[in-house]
Amino acid sequence: MSVIAPRIAVLVPCHNEALTVADVVRGFRAALPDAVVYVYDNNSYDGTADVARTAGAEVRFERIPGKGSVVRRMFADIEADWYVMVDGDATYDASAAPRLVATAIEGGYDMVNAAREETGEAAYRRGHRFGNRVLTGLVGTIFGSRTSDMLSGYKVFSRRFVKSFPATSAGFEIETELMIHALELRLPVGEIAAPYGERPEGSTSKLATWRDGFLILRMIGLLIQRERPLEFFTVVAAVLMVVSIGLGIPVVVTFLETGLVPRFPTAILASALMLSALLSFAVGLILSAITHSRREMKRLAYLAVR
Repeated sequence: MSVIAPRIAVLVPCHNEALTVADVVRGFRAALPDAVVYVYDNNSYDGTADVARTAGAEVRFERIPGKGSVVRRMFADIEADWYVMVDGDATYDASAAPRLVATAIEGGYDMVNAAREETGEAAYRRGHRFGNRVLTGLVGTIFGSRTSDMLSGYKVFSRRFVKSFPATSAGFEIETELMIHALELRLPVGEIAAPYGERPEGSTSKLATWRDGFLILRMIGLLIQRERPLEFFTVVAAVLMVVSIGLGIPVVVTFLETGLVPRFPTAILASALMLSALLSFAVGLILSAITHSRREMKRLAYLAVR
């Protein structure tokens, strides 16, 4: 009985990567000869699509700007059993792809992350290594630690993961959303180390350190609110309660001593803050029940994919 080889798709989101995309396409065609390499051009104006097509890739387009928009389109359009996603900047080692795919298949993982090992001093831009550690550590503390390099752009996904992933991010924060989705559903996640090099001379990164770092941090905050509402609103309630007690104690003490409430506005504010704290906690309880139901629906959607 013959064994049917799995269909593998290499997904390469690109914006103005004409200098590097040919090397990426040729590298992955050599590393995974049975795979189809798809380059998704995201409003490039430097001829990226033509270069990729000449190198042997199947070129498609996504006009809505942002890596998250491209990933959402790629996951919706492409049919395969395993998906290799990699940036088009030629910093990731294509020869590691067979090892990533083999790890996913043999381990039964829905996601395998390629943790970056720098092969050059300039592989990371200034501040990026520290920022990556901080953000990865923050997500690990809150949602569970399953990776050492959350923001790596080199990953392998199962069909189940891709077809049930509700992508909402627009930009580079998509990496955070991918990881938190896997952690929240307790999907099997693996990781291997892979070389990570410098960008070729003349090629520039599209990642804006402060802007995209803030967007990633904002995404983490939104996902905490969305996926951990009881904890989030309990903290809000605790802060409001502390402020309320701090404002209210002097008013109560004065009333007990004199029978008067001379600072009436402060008393009203303290009461309003205490009510807000109780309301915040109640909102957390309600949203926690809703989140539990939504998580079950996402799990069912994941299980519905063969």
